[in-house]
Formats: sequence, structure tokens, C-alpha cells
Amino acid sequence: MTAAGVVEADADRVFAALANATRREVLRLLRDGGPQPVQTLAEHFDMRRPSLSEHLRVLREAGLVSEQRSGRRRIYRLEAAPLADVQDWLHPYERFWRDSLNDLGDLLDRMPDGDPA
Repeated sequence: MTAAGVVEADADRVFAALANATRREVLRLLRDGGPQPVQTLAEHFDMRRPSLSEHLRVLREAGLVSEQRSGRRRIYRLEAAPLADVQDWLHPYERFWRDSLNDLGDLLDRMPDGDPA
């Protein structure tokens, strides 16, 4: 696989991980609460621990979280670098929409006010 293929595969894993609401909520919990043990994260979800562990595995493989073992406990930490890559990828689209909305605003400003009656 080429270097570009590796980067694309990494991006695909990140977007696939972000496509799930449970995984996005895990990221929010880690962002707002800092590193947390899996037991604390599990308290926020109505699912069995193996299901949450699967979500955490997907996030770990996408590079969005890291895991540190402390005895029998597993502590999860948000890894934000892949999110910066997503933001970099989305930036041209943000610029496109901002420019399009500015153009629409300019057009509306140039239109004469009509009498609605």
C-alpha cells in the first residue's frame, strides 16, 4: 500500500468511528471529563460492557482514544490529532459554504425591494 493509501485508510477508520452516536458520545465524555476508566464510561450507557468495549476498540484502532492499563483497570484518554485531520479535510467545504452564503447575501442585497401586495 502506498503512503497515500495508508493516509486514506486512516481517514476512513476515523470517519467510520465518528459515524456512530455512541462513539461520538464516548469522545465527548473524554473531552469534557478527561481520562476515565471504562467503568465510569459504562455508567453513561444502557448497554452491556462487551458492547462498549467494541466501541472503544473501534475508537482505539482509529487513533481517537488511547488505553492505559493500571492494574486491572483500563483508563481511556481522548487523542485529538485525528480530529484535527478531519477538520483539515472539512475546511475547504466550510470555505465553499461560507463563500456561497456570502454570494447569496450579496445577491439579496442587490435585489430591489418589491411591494408584496
